[in-house]
Order: sequence, then C-alpha cells, then structure tokens
Amino acid sequence: MFTLRLPATFLIAIIYCSSLSVLAQTGSQHEPVRYIGGNSIDPDRHEGRLRYAIGVESRQTLRVNRSHPELADGHGWTYNHASNLAYWEGKFYQQYLSNPVDEHIAPGQTLMITSEDGRRWSAPKLLFPPYPAPEGTKIPEGYDGYMMHQRMGFYTSKNGKLLTLAFYGHTEDPFEEGGIGRVVREVRKDGSLGPIYFIRYSSHTDWDESNTAFPFYQSSPDSGFIEACEELLANTLITLQWRDEDNGLDGFYNGERKGSAFSFFTRKDGKTVGLWKRSMTALSDDGGENFTTAVKVPTLTMAGGKVWGQQTRDGRFAMVYNPIDIDEYRYPLIVISSDDGIIFDDMVLVQGEVPPRRFYGRWKDFGPCYVRGIVPGNGVPAGEDMWLTYSMNKEDMWVSRVPSPIRHTFHGPVNDDFDQLKEFGAVPDWNIYAPLWAPVNLVNDPVGSGLSLELKDEDPYDYARAIRVFKESKEVNVEWTLMVAPENAGLLEMDVVDQYGNRPIRIKISPENQLTYMAGHIEKNMGEIKAGAWQTFRLEIDAQPFGSYNLYRNGQLVAEKIPLTEAVKSVERISFRTGPYRNLPNRKTPNENPVPPLPGADEKEALGLFNIDNVKVSN
Repeated sequence: MFTLRLPATFLIAIIYCSSLSVLAQTGSQHEPVRYIGGNSIDPDRHEGRLRYAIGVESRQTLRVNRSHPELADGHGWTYNHASNLAYWEGKFYQQYLSNPVDEHIAPGQTLMITSEDGRRWSAPKLLFPPYPAPEGTKIPEGYDGYMMHQRMGFYTSKNGKLLTLAFYGHTEDPFEEGGIGRVVREVRKDGSLGPIYFIRYSSHTDWDESNTAFPFYQSSPDSGFIEACEELLANTLITLQWRDEDNGLDGFYNGERKGSAFSFFTRKDGKTVGLWKRSMTALSDDGGENFTTAVKVPTLTMAGGKVWGQQTRDGRFAMVYNPIDIDEYRYPLIVISSDDGIIFDDMVLVQGEVPPRRFYGRWKDFGPCYVRGIVPGNGVPAGEDMWLTYSMNKEDMWVSRVPSPIRHTFHGPVNDDFDQLKEFGAVPDWNIYAPLWAPVNLVNDPVGSGLSLELKDEDPYDYARAIRVFKESKEVNVEWTLMVAPENAGLLEMDVVDQYGNRPIRIKISPENQLTYMAGHIEKNMGEIKAGAWQTFRLEIDAQPFGSYNLYRNGQLVAEKIPLTEAVKSVERISFRTGPYRNLPNRKTPNENPVPPLPGADEKEALGLFNIDNVKVSN
C-alpha cells in the first residue's frame, strides 16, 4: 500500500485553512447574515449619496415645544427617544420615553400616541408617570433619581389584550443593580388604560411588592390580564428584549448575554436570527429558546444605534439601521434586503433628512435614532408596507412607511395627476418627508377639480419635501404644474437630481414669489410668478458631463442649452422642497457642547404654501 506522508507544517496549514473556511461560512452560526452590496455611505452627506427606497412616506408624530407644551406633549420635555410600534384593533400605537432635557437624567416618563391611518396622530397620552417612590423609600447609594428605560413597548396576547410595558430604574444607570423592575398595564380598545403593575422585578436587587410603588401583576382582579402577563413571561423570544436592564441572576434568561437592544427575524430556512447593536448576531434552531454564541458580522457597519430586522409582506427580508460606526452621528437610516434572510444587498435610503437639533441635551445624537418596527404578534396593518418608528435627534418622534417590494429604480414613463387617489391618503411612488409644521398631503385642487399634492410649511427649522423617482436617464423630459398660493410667504426649491444626490438643475421660488433658475453657477431671474394660478414647467434635459437643459414655462421657451450646475452622467428624480438645501449638522458639528435653544424654535414662521400636479416624465 502506498502511504502519502506530508510534513507536519503542511498538515497544520491545511487544518488552519479548513478552520478559516468554517469560520467564514455564510449563513452558519459563524456569519448568520452577510451584506454583499458594494455601496456604502458618504459620511459627509445626510443622504449618504445613496438611492432612495421608492415610495417611503415619513411623518413626524411629535414635535417638541418647550415654550408651548400644549402644542406638543403637554409637558414641554425635549428629550424623547426609544419608540416602539404596534397595530391593534385598526389603530397604530407608538410608545416612547421622555425626559425634560437629557438622556438618563431624572425624571423620566413614558407616553403613547395613536393613529388610525399612520398619517394623522393624536396628542400624546401619559402611560407611565415619573416613578412615585413609596414614602420612606431611599434612593440607593450612588444614584440620584428615577428614570425609565425602553427596550420593549407592546405585547398582544392570545386572549386579545394589548399590554404596554416599560422599565423603572435609577439615574444615571438603570441597569442591573440600578434597576427596579418592569411595569405593565392594559391598553383597552376604547383608549382607556388599566392599572399599573410590576410584571418582573430586577433580579439584581431586593425590590418587590412590599417596597415599590405599584402592586405585582398577580394581585390584579382581572384573570384575563394575569393570563396575558403569564403568557408574555413564558415567551422567551419576546422577553429577550428585556435582558439589557436585568441580566437574569435568577435564570430567567437562557445562556450568555448576547448584546444590547435585541431584535429578531426568522429566515426562510426556519432559523431565527438575533440582532443586537454593534453588528452582533446569533442563530437559534429552536424558535429563540437558545441562541449560538453571538458574533460580530464584519459586513454590517453599526455603532450604538439599534438594528431592526423582519420579513416583509412580499416574503423577502429587510434589515434597517444606521450604517456608521460613530455613536454621536446616527444618519442616514438605510434598509438592505434579502430573498432568504441570509444574503442582503441593495443599501438604500429610508430616511436621509437630518433637521437641526433645536434643543441641546446630553447624548442627543444627530439623526434618526433607535429604529424599531412592529414585533411579530403585535399586529399587521393593511397593505404591503413595513412600518418603522424612530426618534429624530432624540427629540421628535417619527414613523416611516416603506412599501414592499423594496425598490430603488423605476422603469417606464411617469404620469401622475393624483386624481384617482384619496384625499390625505398615500401617494404611490413618491417619497414624502412631512414634519407636523410642514405637512405634505393630497388635497382638493384649490381652483379646480381633482386632487393635487400640497406642500405646506410653517416650521422655522424644517421643511416639507416630496421626491419622485423616475427611470435613470441621460436624455429626459420632465414636466409639472405648480401653483403658488396667494397667501404664500415661503420658499420652494425644485431640483432634478442624480442617483448620488447631485443637483445639476435648480429652480427656485422666493418668498417674494420671484422665480429663478441656475445656469451653471449663475442665478437667472424669470420675474414674478403669479399666485393663485397653475403654471406649467417643462425641462428637456441632456444629463451628461458638460450637459445642458432647455427650460419652458407655460409652453414658452425661457432659455435653451442652459449649462448644468454640476456635472452628472444621468438623472433619476425630481425634488420639491420648501426650504434651502442643507447638510448641517455634519460629522464635525459638536454634539456634546451645551448650546442654547435655537432662536424661535417654538414659534411658527410665515406660511409657505404650494401645490404640485400633473408630473410627467418621458424619454
């Protein structure tokens, strides 16, 4: 018999290479998910130079106001964060925590906002007040007050009850020894709230029903409520969201701590993927009862912001996060998508706006923070959309509706007259950015029949924006009609944009109703635009380096072969924005330096009001 004898060093090399291949096997516990897209963000741009996920509708649900609390939450508190979302009995429920100024500084409370359509939201309702410690209770040594912490907001039980939850702890560190416990109460269909109970006390302390402010859930006279609470306590996959505050010295949680801010989804192969901050992931073969050792996925760039994963309504998968490794600058908010829940591609924008932070506060990071969707079991809204919630600058609250399938390119002509749609309804294929003081809505034509898209703006530090993506083109005609309201005193900027966010064509209406366009770097005046009447604009665009465009107004040629302001090789979207282009704050803007509130942040400014209709794009 012939025997092959290999040097020991060669055998070692084979074993080493074999171990590397195991470690690198995508889809295994060594790399549960992988992003294979070649594109990443440009950190110097709010939009990151990414394409948009087509049709995303983003709406502000809370705009804080320190001077006029009645216009916001009724309290005037300006640190708001860690939102959660549910859909139950035909209504959206958004829950978030709130502090007066700073993160992890007492007092703290939790509030809830509701909506039937995801566009028009109620005033906030107090769910869990600042902790009312029993008389004689002392704050433990090393702490200086009480706060709330959020990792999970809602649970829908099999007997039909909607539970809302939060966690009480001590400032400035509510974790483990600093914790008190998790509280729960029922949200009833009529909007009323059940009593507050503790559902679990911190296993690191001696808090119990004898020395805390609320009774234990088992003392409730409502057997259905107790049943719902015990069902939740037995659901290992859901209660893993609680582990940040309480590591479970009593064995409540299985295995080692995996990371912070747990979310999960189940892949097409049936395995559950656990996701945590800072790119940590793990796998479970038994529905979340046990997870493999968590590993850092090198293709996912993340910092201290949360990551959200889910199966989308089209049967595919999505992960949503801030693709940066700096905690203080959490923008943009992106989505990557997958056919199987393992291989992810196509990084595109969900939220590329970063308005100014109006009120300084400790750890109030810039951008859309701590994204969360609807946890499985907490409702399925009508339609084919993924619903997301997050804070902006840890100040205001927002939701985004992301249509599925998630697309970033458009094919075919565009001919949008809006007349077949519903007033105040969705606007298919349009990306909408709508603060409360700068709403974007479908409304009745101000002077005729049918519907038009209204951009309204009274916000001194933000703007309304509507974007229509069209087929990427080198030669393209873009046409639209526009009305400036007689009462308008605001600005409108209209840009034709390429896939990277470059703006080669820029047209503007000033607050004085002066109409201008950019010819290269020179601003040209077309005179005053008549208010209260529809105006038609048409562009014949040659989008290439040293390209140009022809501009028509009401069928008349204004100018031809106008040089582009920026060199591009194609264009693919038109943007309408009721404010100037912005790219501040940036990565060099100080985040933790105390500054006074922005002047006039709590007061509305003069009204900007515009209507857009009959948007047509053809090659």
